[in-house]
Amino acid sequence: MSDKLTGMVESVIYHNEENGFTVFTVLPEDAEFGDEATTCTGYVSSPMEGETLELIGKYIHNPRYGLQLSIESFSRSRPSTAAAIEKYLSSGAIKGLGAKTAKLIVAKFGEDTFDILENEPERIANIKGISLKKALSFAESFHAQASQRRVMLFLQNYGITSAFAMKIFKRYKEDTEELIKSNPYRLADDIDGIGFKTADAIAFKIGIARDAPERISAGVRYALWEAASEGHTCIPSAHLSKQAAELLFASEEQIEGELVRMQMERLIVREKYTDGTMVFLSPLYHAETAVAAKLTNLAAININSKMDAALDAGYSGITLSEGQCQAVFAAATQGVLVITGGPGTGKTTTINTIIGMLEAKGLTVTLAAPTGRAAKRMTEATGREAKTIHRLLEVSFMSEDARRQTFNRNEESPLETDVLIVDEASMLDIQLAQSLLKAVAIGTRLILVGDVDQLPSVGAGNVLKDIIDSGAVPTARLTEVFRQAAESAIITNAHLINKGEYPQTNQREKDFFFVTRQSADGVTQAILELVSTRLPAYKNFDPMHDIQVLSPMRKSPLGIMHLNNVLQAKLNPPSPKKRERDYRSVIFREGDKVMQIRNNYDATWEMYNEKGISVDSGEGVFNGDMGQVYEIDDEFGLTVQFDDGRRIVYDFTQLDELELAYAVTVHKAQGSEYKVVVIPVFNGSPMLLTRNLLYTAVTRAKELAVLVGVPETMHRMVDNNRITHRYTALAKRLRDMNAITGEAGE
Repeated sequence: MSDKLTGMVESVIYHNEENGFTVFTVLPEDAEFGDEATTCTGYVSSPMEGETLELIGKYIHNPRYGLQLSIESFSRSRPSTAAAIEKYLSSGAIKGLGAKTAKLIVAKFGEDTFDILENEPERIANIKGISLKKALSFAESFHAQASQRRVMLFLQNYGITSAFAMKIFKRYKEDTEELIKSNPYRLADDIDGIGFKTADAIAFKIGIARDAPERISAGVRYALWEAASEGHTCIPSAHLSKQAAELLFASEEQIEGELVRMQMERLIVREKYTDGTMVFLSPLYHAETAVAAKLTNLAAININSKMDAALDAGYSGITLSEGQCQAVFAAATQGVLVITGGPGTGKTTTINTIIGMLEAKGLTVTLAAPTGRAAKRMTEATGREAKTIHRLLEVSFMSEDARRQTFNRNEESPLETDVLIVDEASMLDIQLAQSLLKAVAIGTRLILVGDVDQLPSVGAGNVLKDIIDSGAVPTARLTEVFRQAAESAIITNAHLINKGEYPQTNQREKDFFFVTRQSADGVTQAILELVSTRLPAYKNFDPMHDIQVLSPMRKSPLGIMHLNNVLQAKLNPPSPKKRERDYRSVIFREGDKVMQIRNNYDATWEMYNEKGISVDSGEGVFNGDMGQVYEIDDEFGLTVQFDDGRRIVYDFTQLDELELAYAVTVHKAQGSEYKVVVIPVFNGSPMLLTRNLLYTAVTRAKELAVLVGVPETMHRMVDNNRITHRYTALAKRLRDMNAITGEAGE
């Protein structure tokens, strides 16, 4: 239950102009002589000494500063007494107006001071020592303060939180009210974190008609972007019309009319196929066509290599399988190559052999992967630096909106390398693939490496699978599991799962175990015991760095939201020595394990040596990066130290970019590897409990995999080979372009 405090602002201790975060003291309205003011923290636009605030929030105990009110919402009223008005004017609220001048003005006008400032500022010039120019400047500053306050109050009336209200005001300034009243749906396009449903709720309160063109347009865009967030690069027109009509309570004729308009304005592209019309958002359509064209052009380059690469690979002293030899030979002779295979099939050995062979021929080789953890693994496996794709392409961003990104490496400034090898290519979405291929010059060889049986990318597209399915790009499939790898039950069971066979569990001296529990509470308690005591005692595994809980779900009793709460309470409980911050029902505490959940290209980071001296700095933190909360400071924000040593300070409006990461979804774990994974296996939606999800989860384990739950559920997952269908057209485009290229060459 929330607490309420009404009183006068006594002093402002700290105020961040960028995001509105403020630390200030309030003297309660029922305070008696000698009572102390209450310290309050939260997002309040320009609080001024002397004004009266009504605050809603929760009292928390800060280890450093004692009892504080953490503000959830507020309302304000003008100072009404002469003493309060004088205190307000003396606080610096009005530029150039100090305590001495404030005393003179209030002495003359008393409780009418604000009315005079607002409507008759020239009268202030009658006071000795105040010129007309200065009086008018006081009025101008007073109006600017009033404008911001009016906008913030306007937004709060529509349920917008203070933090978001500050973002909106920074974007639109004094035009906020006019712009939102005319078209609140622009908020969904312009403000990161505000979606269609929030904008639609505001529109309803404002009184915008349900069939207004701007509402129909915003709803159709929302439906298209929702499809993209589910992995589709396009959607059948009939499906789109039905979904949008249900969302908007509109007729399909209205939806069709909006699609025609969007097509005329080139916001969408509609393509006809034998089984119907597909609708693409223009950026995804152009990304698919660009990827298909570039891959076709790269693959068409004839590499004149006379070497027998399979024999040449023998210089390394490693005996390769037939599939590996084929991959090495193709790497020497093809412009584009895909290498795919499951765990233990020798992808790393193949890559290392290819690198050694190509470098021996005097070629430069560049390595990359989609995520920081995947790049780190690639570096460790090859002994050569591997960069994230974003870092390789020298990412930057446009305007203040981190959702819009650009890369300094592109067609005009391509990568300077002879060969580019990209690992974990199953994680590539269509737009990242487009950006990557823009920077690959014709004549550069491209090698994509990945396990096509893992879950597809989080973003739109199914790039690796589509490339393989097209048959237009040479593909080397590694299927032989090497003897040493076959000794690992993790690897042998992963292959059994992938083939639709049940894994063998609880073999002595193996690395794959199943802990049977028949209830959700039983599974939860077993996971807590495993992570906190049993596994650390078994092989000294560190719960924070070595063990990762992976769940198929977010919101079930065994989803990551609940598991993170109970694991946090067990592994990092509250302590007077640990500061914490409550954000949207999530408590972040010093020492917590956290994950970045969206790309932020302008986040600045620093790295420090043992003496605390900064030794490196840069920009950018990416979806999936993990670390721990290093420090929480009420004035400066929350600092995270990531696994690679980077430290980033988040102001408290940015905490929606972080999640607790004691447990993460299997999707978020793609491209990562952990010494130990613990996987709850219990009842849930068949859409989530699938074979390739279980396969992906198990293959994240390096030394030990522990499944906890009901064996029958594990069997159902193995039997459920439902692969969520994604609407894409990349495979068809590649086939069509390859056919045209083949005809042209005949």
